[in-house]
Parts: sequence; structure tokens; C-alpha cells
Amino acid sequence: MGTYNKGILGAFYGKVGTVIGSTWRGKDVMRSLPRRSNRAATLLQQIQRDKFTLVANFLLPISTIPGRYFGAKGGLKTQKNQAMSYLMKQAALHNGTEAYWDFPKILLTRGDLLGLPSLTGVADTNQTVTVNWTNNSGQGNADATDTVLAVAYEETSGLIWSAEAIATRDTETVTLPLPAYWSGLAVHVWIAVVAADGKKYATSQYLNTITLD
Repeated sequence: MGTYNKGILGAFYGKVGTVIGSTWRGKDVMRSLPRRSNRAATLLQQIQRDKFTLVANFLLPISTIPGRYFGAKGGLKTQKNQAMSYLMKQAALHNGTEAYWDFPKILLTRGDLLGLPSLTGVADTNQTVTVNWTNNSGQGNADATDTVLAVAYEETSGLIWSAEAIATRDTETVTLPLPAYWSGLAVHVWIAVVAADGKKYATSQYLNTITLD
């Protein structure tokens, strides 16, 4: 990859022949296309590829959540990439054939805002999940106006449902209206809290597997 100044052609972006133009840390750069390899992937390479695919597909429909609320802002890695790195190292497992999740280790947000104590979730009628917690407003950095977000994942279909700002910390309860076609299926649910101004956020909390009505 080489940096270059404006010359007869100037900066360019995208693929031109065998090179790609882009920006990197505020500089115009270009790099050559990688060579294609006919070698079969090693087991370690295949494991990494499988894990990457698992994580990328999982985050795709909810990428804006970790993209705003995972780890520190403004570092060398974007917040989404911090989430990708964490999930690949800590939550994505491999049995030698395929990648799969260690669900309790999945984090969708990661921060230092105080979470929700005594958090529970139970299936209710019409494919809903009722989530309850104890209002801990005023403790540490917890505020009554902190908003609650929820994510639910159905593993067989690979589909995800999410909703933000569906309750506040002081309400102590919220009902998640999940898709009707998930009736009778088990879903994984995560809850997280975000400050009203979006500047602080808690580490997401896993509610385990809940079988819907």
C-alpha cells in the first residue's frame, strides 16, 4: 500500500485495474489486489472464516446497536469492529466442522453505565416476552430516564428482532411483541440500557432461552 499526492490523475477511490484507491487515516492511499490462492484453507484458516461469517451475519441486521454502544469511541477500532473482535474471540466457538454460539457470552453493547438488577424474562401470550427488573435509579450513574433496548434471536431461522427506547429504567417492566411466526420457538433475548443522551451505555444482559407461546 503506498500513499500518494495529487498528481496528473489525482486521488481516486475504488478499483482501477489491479489497484484499489481509498483513504486511510486521512491520507489518499492505493494498494494492490491480493493474489488469488489455489491452496485449500488450513483448518485454522477455515475456523476463522467460519467464525467471521457467523458473527458478520448475526450483527448485520443490528449493526447500528454495537456500532454506537460497544466499547470506547474514537479508538483505532470502530465500535462495530470492537464488537466483531470480541464476539469472534469470546462467543463464537467451532467444533471442527462449523461455527456456533456460546450464547451467554454474547455481548451486544459494552459500557460502564449501571445495568438492570433482578432482570427476568418470561413468555407471555401471543408471542410476547415480559421483562421485569428493579428500578435502581440514583445508584451510581443510573438515571430514571435511561432507556431500554432489547434484541431477540431465533437460531433456526437466523432472524433477529430488535427495538430501542422501548422503556425507561424507572418503569421496571416492558413487553416485547415478537413476531407471530416465532410461535412455539425458543428465542435468545438480550437487554441493554442507554443514557437518554446516548453518551453512556451499559453492557448488555442475556436473559437465556425463552420458548414463546
